Amino acid sequence: MATYNNFHTWFVGWVKIILPLIAIALLSTLFLFARTSTDEPDIPIAQIEELAREQQITAPQFSSVTDDGSVIAVSARTAKPDMENDDTLLVADLVIDVDSADGTTMNVTSGMSILNSKAQTARLNGLSRVTTSSGYTMETVGLTANLLTGEIVSDGDLEIQAPFGELSAGKVRIMISKDGTGQQMLFTQGVRLLYTPEPTQP
Repeated sequence: MATYNNFHTWFVGWVKIILPLIAIALLSTLFLFARTSTDEPDIPIAQIEELAREQQITAPQFSSVTDDGSVIAVSARTAKPDMENDDTLLVADLVIDVDSADGTTMNVTSGMSILNSKAQTARLNGLSRVTTSSGYTMETVGLTANLLTGEIVSDGDLEIQAPFGELSAGKVRIMISKDGTGQQMLFTQGVRLLYTPEPTQP
């Protein structure tokens, strides 16, 4: 499967070729309908203009493999080039799935994000959620994900549901160990724990 850099090159190259051709084809069809029928065309002119103007791709997917064999899969609802920066893509409803070599998994979601092909990172903006197979669920206002290593770093305060209770912290750094032992989490900056003991058996 293609790496992120390959995806960016593929996306930018093809979108410059395919979308103008689609627009021309749709316009040609529209003119044909206009000559052969008095009915309204199925595709409004406004939608054709939007297609040519927006230049976006629906449901993009790509993946990469880290040095330890973990698989990082990235998908989104839409992606389009950032007209102000050739190195970045603007994506909606980003999903990052990390399958570690030891069998543990991590799912990261966010609404609007920026993928940087040069830095090989994803900048997740707004409410972001991290869920791990080890029983952690975290919410924060922003994350940065390294798409080469799978490392996740929060921008600020976060709330965590853990197997042993509730946590709050100013920052978290989640890493994939190079020796294949799975995820490592480091909570810092004012960590607070509300411990919930397991119920005793009667």
